[in-house]
Amino acid sequence: MAQTPQQRKANERFAKREETKRGKPDAALAKRHKFKSPVSPIWLIMLAFVVFGGIVFELIRLFF
Repeated sequence: MAQTPQQRKANERFAKREETKRGKPDAALAKRHKFKSPVSPIWLIMLAFVVFGGIVFELIRLFF
């Protein structure tokens, strides 16, 4: 099956990107990538509210 011009351009970009990686250790390649948390900020906020909000409500209940 023949490649379309769009596939050919994509393959050339991929080949160029892979060529720059050749001969470099994994640590050097990993520096380029930003760390992305596996948990979204919304879930972190909800977790913090459940944990710390429960403590705050319990302290309010104890004092009043």
